[in-house]
Amino acid sequence: MKLIDSHTHVQLKQFNPDRDEVVKRALEKEIWMVNVGTTRKDSQAAVDLCNAYPEGVFATIGQHPDEREVFDYDWYVKTGKHAKVVAIGECGLDYFRVEPHLFNEERERQIELFEQHIALAIELEKPLMVHCRDAFSDVKSVIKKQIADMPAEVPGILHFFTGTKEDAKTFLDFGFSFTFGGLITFNREFDEILRYIPKERILIETDAPFVAPEPYRGKRNEPSYVIEVARALAGVRKAPFEEVCKQTVQNAKSAFGI
Repeated sequence: MKLIDSHTHVQLKQFNPDRDEVVKRALEKEIWMVNVGTTRKDSQAAVDLCNAYPEGVFATIGQHPDEREVFDYDWYVKTGKHAKVVAIGECGLDYFRVEPHLFNEERERQIELFEQHIALAIELEKPLMVHCRDAFSDVKSVIKKQIADMPAEVPGILHFFTGTKEDAKTFLDFGFSFTFGGLITFNREFDEILRYIPKERILIETDAPFVAPEPYRGKRNEPSYVIEVARALAGVRKAPFEEVCKQTVQNAKSAFGI
């Protein structure tokens, strides 16, 4: 393969009209993908999508911190044993929309849910796919308590990383990798952190159907657009494009055990 979209959601309803065409468009360009679950239902849909293609399509299973459904641990254990389930998540903490008067209650709920995902990752020996928004201190604290028991190779991946260099250093010390998406094609605020993180720890993503890169801003995102993220990363790091493609593929294969 030429590229791996390390975090996408082709199983979501936005792709109902043309899902097969979207997947085939990426695979024809030698772009593989990891479809990330955010609820039990779309985690199952991500797994079903894996089963529809002989290669190049993988899944993660988990529950986004904003989702309030009951976390069916036993179902996730059973489903997580599928050979093409390569990570646990999207899980983590997100305090962005939490009302101040509900903060303590919501913080406690999200941390408990996150800890269940960590237990699942440990049991299945698969990395975490971590979502973190306005919650880096707590995410670091929760992981630190259990990092010794987490998968040794790559304990997890920080999806759509927006943290500071200090945050990045902590997660680097934990052994985590980082994904970056379409935002880096038009927002220069990430240039410093992209140069700071070692090339061996950077993965690329689309987070499709969200946050399309230039020149597709305002349109539905899709895995084939991850090439624009690779181009942007090469530009920021002043590295040859082909080298960035090769390195990010190698990083994704290592992180996910592909």
